[in-house]
Amino acid sequence: METAAAAVAAASASAAAAAAAASASAAAETHHHIHGCLAVRAPVPRCSDGAGGASLLSLGGYSDEASCGSPRWIGKSLSCVCIKRKGACERICMNLTPLQEERLQRLKHRMEVYFDSSRRDHQEALRALWHATYPDQELQGLISEQWKDMGWQGRDPSTDFRGAGFISLENLLFFAKTFSGSFQRLLKKQCGNRATWEYPFAVAGVNITFMIMQMLDLQSSKPRTFVRAVFIQMLSEDEWAFDLLYCIAFIVMDKQWLDKNASYMDFNEILKSTRVQLESELLLDGVMRIEDMPSYSLLC
Repeated sequence: METAAAAVAAASASAAAAAAAASASAAAETHHHIHGCLAVRAPVPRCSDGAGGASLLSLGGYSDEASCGSPRWIGKSLSCVCIKRKGACERICMNLTPLQEERLQRLKHRMEVYFDSSRRDHQEALRALWHATYPDQELQGLISEQWKDMGWQGRDPSTDFRGAGFISLENLLFFAKTFSGSFQRLLKKQCGNRATWEYPFAVAGVNITFMIMQMLDLQSSKPRTFVRAVFIQMLSEDEWAFDLLYCIAFIVMDKQWLDKNASYMDFNEILKSTRVQLESELLLDGVMRIEDMPSYSLLC
């Protein structure tokens, strides 16, 4: 793990942010306004990420410009967007309900909180993560060699939260408490033929949080992706939609890792393909809640 951590630090220093968002073909779709909506009359086009050499903790593999779905309705002051799915036009409203607005603002606030090792509540959250992960092992200290066993780069895990902030710790803790079976299986790499050089579990978790933040694009002033619009609808169904999506993303990432016989240096490509799968599932017919996503069934 120390060798892997050293490779992470070296690669992160030279990583370049990937270019994203290939333009969609205009011939593939037609659209027009229907009562203040934009009807998209073709399957939502996929986006493609450019080649990039980012690795774990570079947090640079995803650009704010990466968006899936046609962006043509953006800036047209439309109240909603209609996505045609198997002959039915499904309306996704851009004017948020008070509940959606409240939950979105709360989530945005969580995403803006940096990890602060001097804050008692942050210290307690870190201790809670340890106890949820290793309930039978006593933690020697917030700075300890023990943290490397969980997949942090060094003795002090607080230095690894800089990319995604306190919410990445909250995500790991939510996963450990809500789906302890899946969490422990991924932590211990119990399934499949594992690579000799595996991804560090905890650091991978921080990267997954960052990837989801970029994918959902919640910090932008105007919605730029259909995925964001769909997620906000889901947020009204469940305030913990982001954390649930994180758990799905982690288990999807590990499954793709095994399916592709990946090794440590393949992590960034696996994370990209994980994002593509999540976006695809979020836009499927009948997916109205996080629990409707096909990969949700992988959690236990």
